[in-house]
Amino acid sequence: MRFPNQFLDEIRDRVPISTVIGTRVSWDKRKTNASRGDYWACCPFHGEKTPSFHCEDKKGRYHCFGCGVSGDHFRFLTELDGVSFPEAVERIAELAGVPMPARDPEMEKRERQRASLHDVMEMATRFFQEQLQASSGAKARAYLRERGVASGTQQAFRLGYAPESRNALKEHLAANGVAKEQIEACGLVRHGDDIPVSYDWFRDRIMFPIEDARGRVIAFGGRAMSPEVAAKYMNSPDTELFHKGDVLYNFAKARKGQGREGTVIAVEGYMDVIALAQAGFPNAVAPLGTALTENQLELLWRMAPEPVLCFDGDPAGLKAAWRAADLALPSIQGGRTVRFALLPQGQDPDDLVRDGGPEAFRSVIADARPLSELLWLRETSGGVFDTPERRSVLEKSLRDLTSRIRDENVRRHYGQEMRERIEAFFGSARQQRKNYPDRMGDRGGSTHSRGRAGQASGRLAVSDSLARSSLVRSSAGTMPMRETVIMVALINHPLLIDEYFEAIERLELKHQDLRRLHAGLLDAIAEGQAADRETILARLSQVGLETVMETAVTLVRRARQWPALEDAALDDARDAFCQALHLHQSAGVLHKELKAAEAALATDPTEENYRQLLEVQTQFRDVQATEALIEGFGVSSGRVARS
Repeated sequence: MRFPNQFLDEIRDRVPISTVIGTRVSWDKRKTNASRGDYWACCPFHGEKTPSFHCEDKKGRYHCFGCGVSGDHFRFLTELDGVSFPEAVERIAELAGVPMPARDPEMEKRERQRASLHDVMEMATRFFQEQLQASSGAKARAYLRERGVASGTQQAFRLGYAPESRNALKEHLAANGVAKEQIEACGLVRHGDDIPVSYDWFRDRIMFPIEDARGRVIAFGGRAMSPEVAAKYMNSPDTELFHKGDVLYNFAKARKGQGREGTVIAVEGYMDVIALAQAGFPNAVAPLGTALTENQLELLWRMAPEPVLCFDGDPAGLKAAWRAADLALPSIQGGRTVRFALLPQGQDPDDLVRDGGPEAFRSVIADARPLSELLWLRETSGGVFDTPERRSVLEKSLRDLTSRIRDENVRRHYGQEMRERIEAFFGSARQQRKNYPDRMGDRGGSTHSRGRAGQASGRLAVSDSLARSSLVRSSAGTMPMRETVIMVALINHPLLIDEYFEAIERLELKHQDLRRLHAGLLDAIAEGQAADRETILARLSQVGLETVMETAVTLVRRARQWPALEDAALDDARDAFCQALHLHQSAGVLHKELKAAEAALATDPTEENYRQLLEVQTQFRDVQATEALIEGFGVSSGRVARS
């Protein structure tokens, strides 16, 4: 009996291979890591005393490094127990709790048709590959070279080119005996009652073959070469083989390559995946031009218990992260969640590995935030919680989020964490309220006024992200990032000096070493030694500031604030400098106004002074929210996305 591939895949996915093999072997406790689905034992196929038999639940495979046997669930039973393949399937189906399919001649016919469609897709893939190397593919090859995609990478991902023709692929397939119905069933042509003559679906596009979990081509993505085409990226239509929301680009390769990096990374597009693979990250996948779906999230969880969702560092990327968080929240459970990484300063993965190398991207992934932190940031950033009513709205919002978690234990722990965060967030308000009543009472303030004033001061309770922000961070030790970015950008890009000289001259810096660097720069300007970067650096070295500059550059590089560095384009450097300067000036003014407002309220607790304090605090939070996003996630709104 022939079993449908979907049925075999389903029962394999439902039953960990360790469950099947575990009835025949004893797992080695020292080498086995059950939490990662990684098991070791003495091989049941040959006698040995040292465990060399390896089993991985994620891949559904076993392999013995001693005798070389390998296979999946079914092969283990057929080779060890000597049962037939149908009997092995029946045993696994019983473990999975899935009934065996009845023999269905029509289904078997469809399976044969599907197999033939896979053959057609393979033929189309080879055609596109050949066209990329032909004269017609010169423009596409030039684009791939410009994007830094090496020849070996192009071959590994089987990249191709669809000629600028309405029937090149159709005629090629027909000449090789492929029926019209098969071409249409594969989604390779546009056809229908309103189309007299069908024509190729993809034309003048770089082609990205999309594979299923077994590595078979089931669809294509195409990147337009002409800038005049409305749809820059386009996918195959849904077919018998392909349903867009059920597939991840590079899923099969990433599942094989994830062992090296230990997790799986979901990025936004084809080129992101390819750039990462070329940089040594074979474990990246991407949804197909749409927001992540539930089925795609399930595919990620098949590969790793905590996949990292990596989004472009711009406002759209942050919104996409929030949508993904809402999607994942109901389904999380012990050993099944997600983490979030947003790229710094508006970069995509290609930018990051090109500018900072693999370590820059690896650092971003290592700093990925847990789901709970992303949700907290979304609910609190930029919020003003100066009244009991507003605080209750925040608490209700967090309770509503937590209630969506289906797993009871995880829901309880989330509820506890959110309560602790709320308590810490508003904790300083309670302390501040202890300080105001007596002083206000001495001036005859009412009970109502005392309570509001106390709460007003308490509204400066800040989240962890704000506590780490350079708005409130102590400057006694490490150079504040914002001040450092300003100075490094100026020295690396002296053209900014003429544009913003008045602001530079009046610049007030808190950190002692940065003040010295600022003074050295002003001296260089006054003596005509600021025409270019090399001249400025030579001048700073002469006055003993070389080490200070090196320290500042190292800090900027470590924080991945790349627009301030020497290799950045002037427009990017200008954007980063202006952003940092604006935040610096705003923070300086607000700190002075805040101190004045607090002093006024402490000595004269009137309604007018109370309202003034609230206004300053609101402005403070607006600046804090902007900086928390920039520093915490590296978000920049000034980037124009690369095509």
